[in-house]
Amino acid sequence: MTEVLHSMKEGDIVGIRGPYGKGYPVDKFVGKEVLIIGGGVGLAPLRSLLLTLIERINDFKKIILCYGARTPQDIVYKYLFPEWKKINGLEILRSVDKCQPGEWDETVGVVTCLLDKIQVDVKNCVAVVCGPPIMMKFTTLKLVDMKFKPQQIYLSMERNMSCGLGKCGHCQIGSYFICKDGPVFSWEQLKDIPEPFE
Repeated sequence: MTEVLHSMKEGDIVGIRGPYGKGYPVDKFVGKEVLIIGGGVGLAPLRSLLLTLIERINDFKKIILCYGARTPQDIVYKYLFPEWKKINGLEILRSVDKCQPGEWDETVGVVTCLLDKIQVDVKNCVAVVCGPPIMMKFTTLKLVDMKFKPQQIYLSMERNMSCGLGKCGHCQIGSYFICKDGPVFSWEQLKDIPEPFE
């Protein structure tokens, strides 16, 4: 796709299909604490959710964003964090896997270590996760250890999607097609599928 776009010239016609699938059930989050956990470029799909929540910030008990990247240089949306940190009702914690001495004054470690630093009412909280598969796997396991129920955990899954209609099977995970049935699933939907994060 990228190669084709780069070969085009001004005035060429481009067709766009979508959006497809199901997004975040924001209305189910109303009146609850919302915990957003992003890893690496997984913050990109979470940004639209976060902006929606910020617009409606009074609808939620509180919003916590836990975000992790490999290094300080790998943090996406660096320019937005100073503004986000000023928003009442939004708590932000960030981590990097590694850094040079003196380069980073926040948490060093994988994003799941941030979950030990937050205070949430697990009975009245939903968690939303997006990031690399390995990060999503261990974040989900950590949330389950924290006593989140499977229906309280929402995962934004990613696969190579070719047709966008659930016909080609490229994005199939168990009996679901990410393009049609997702990309957002609850852990309740995926927990019995062998290795859903592969």
